[in-house]
Amino acid sequence: MASPSIVWFRDDLRLADHPALRAALDRGEPVVGVYVLEEGDDIRELGGAARWWLHGSLASLGERLRERGSALVLRRGRAAEIVPALVAEVGAGAVFWNRRYGAAERGIDAGIKTALRDRGIEVASFAASVLFEPWTIRTGADTPYAVFTPFWRACQNAPAPRAPLPEPREVPGGGIHPAGDDLDTWELLPAHPDWAGGLRERWEPGEPAARARLRAFLSDDLGDYDRSRDEPSGEATSQLSPRLRWGEVSPHQVWHAVVEHRGTGQHAASASRFLSELGWREFAWHTLFHFPDLATKNWRGEFDAFPWPPLNEAHLEAWQQGSTGVALVDAGMRELWRTGYMHNRVRMVTASYLVKNLLVDWRRGEQWFWDTLVDADAANNPFNWQWIAGSGADAAPYFRVFNPERQRDRFDPHDEYIRRWAPEHLDGGAAPPLVDLAETGRRALDAYDVVQRSR
Repeated sequence: MASPSIVWFRDDLRLADHPALRAALDRGEPVVGVYVLEEGDDIRELGGAARWWLHGSLASLGERLRERGSALVLRRGRAAEIVPALVAEVGAGAVFWNRRYGAAERGIDAGIKTALRDRGIEVASFAASVLFEPWTIRTGADTPYAVFTPFWRACQNAPAPRAPLPEPREVPGGGIHPAGDDLDTWELLPAHPDWAGGLRERWEPGEPAARARLRAFLSDDLGDYDRSRDEPSGEATSQLSPRLRWGEVSPHQVWHAVVEHRGTGQHAASASRFLSELGWREFAWHTLFHFPDLATKNWRGEFDAFPWPPLNEAHLEAWQQGSTGVALVDAGMRELWRTGYMHNRVRMVTASYLVKNLLVDWRRGEQWFWDTLVDADAANNPFNWQWIAGSGADAAPYFRVFNPERQRDRFDPHDEYIRRWAPEHLDGGAAPPLVDLAETGRRALDAYDVVQRSR
């Protein structure tokens, strides 16, 4: 009698380089794939843009599994109840998944693993979404790294990331078809109103599109990456961040593709620079592993003394809507709302403006990006906000305030980005700036002095 293997998909919505799926196939029994839309258990609820992307990625994964002979079962609720119930329902002999690194997720996974093993079920988890397991990269004092440069040096001195696994041609389902939810009933797509038109224009979720984007980046854009990556009007960035966030492509696939490209002697400087950005993503996940409250608490405890003023709701709303009267900030926030994405240089500028010119708590900005970015994940989103605020690991110096006008002159000198997203700033139709940049910059420094004195 068949003893199926269950593969529990999470933020790894792909077939290639999927160690959990490979383990199930190697076991030689029918494979049942499942995705659980988790609720409760301190799992952070997905933002609106993320939900839109998840719908498309799940639809793509389900279709690809069907083409290979299996299926993707969709269920909603507490994973600690759903996964064991599915095991009993199909008579599974094994459950495989790729690891997660948030505290709540690790607790859920550990509990399920223990419960199933107590029932005699084989359970195994695998490294698939980071290049180096967070407990393997440590300082000489056996502590987590707090600064990126030595962290990345340690990563580069560690054994190289494993080679990616090939995509299976077949995923035998054995005719096993457990009942599951219809994806549309999850209502992940916005309807009233449907604000996702710009997302549909910009993105195509799913593993095939992710791999196509990686190929296009290597052939068309990597050569200009080192020189042009900070120019928001260009296309030098990889735009792989949502693909990595949902695991439609793995960091191992990206790493080895870029290293192989670098090995040809082409664009060596750009390739190395891009790999360091992949390392920054890695640093964020390692930091979350060691500091689980990254989205809600200051990594640097002394920043608890920061004297945030009472929230000015009008200022926050103007920032969210891209109506601050500052060209680069307004352009970035409108790109975000329209496409679910914002160029990284502009992310830094808009975040600095909110925190250091409007003196709005970084957590407010993190929450807005969480809801509106297609690539917002549990590590990188809060990690980068804390970096800008000065409260995080390897944080930008507290006295560094990004001047959005200087940033515009430097990185959008011909106003191409402004013309696309906030053209009224070029024809005299923009609203007056909310605040004076110089005055509010000085005010921010005074506030940060309070933190320095509290150390």
